[in-house]
Amino acid sequence: MTFRTDAAAQSIRLMSEAYPEMLVGAGTVLKTGQVDAAIEAGAEFIVSPGLNPKIVRYCQEKGIPVYPGVATASEIEQALELGLSVVKFFPAEVNGGVKAIKALSGPYIQLRFMPTGGINADNIKDYLTCPQVIACGGSWMVRENLIEEKRFDKIEELCKEVVEQIR
Repeated sequence: MTFRTDAAAQSIRLMSEAYPEMLVGAGTVLKTGQVDAAIEAGAEFIVSPGLNPKIVRYCQEKGIPVYPGVATASEIEQALELGLSVVKFFPAEVNGGVKAIKALSGPYIQLRFMPTGGINADNIKDYLTCPQVIACGGSWMVRENLIEEKRFDKIEELCKEVVEQIR
């Protein structure tokens, strides 16, 4: 659940309570206060769009896994220096997609990626068949208009389609 909405913490709490077997995390985390709110709500990991050493260290102090966004070798170097082995690759498609992940994986064989940004039903399988990718993030199935129109059946249908496609 991204912290691009004021309902993020409550949404994390509701999902965690209703589906305790589901792994729920907080995304677009930009401030330490958001880290605290996410943990208090039940988030089990933190994702941020960029590599902010202050956020990474704060999460490490709190004992919660953190996956900051990177797009360059220099940012990967910083992530490794901070002791990270998994990073978000963002925005994935704009920064070269699967080809970029494979290229960056050459010198950084120990690193795994969680790409987001431009992932969709047409390219998710390409990402998930890449050995360096551990997961993908995307919001194309939960479009704003579908939420506003309360078309939760359509959201569920889109999610099921993606799951079937990647199996």
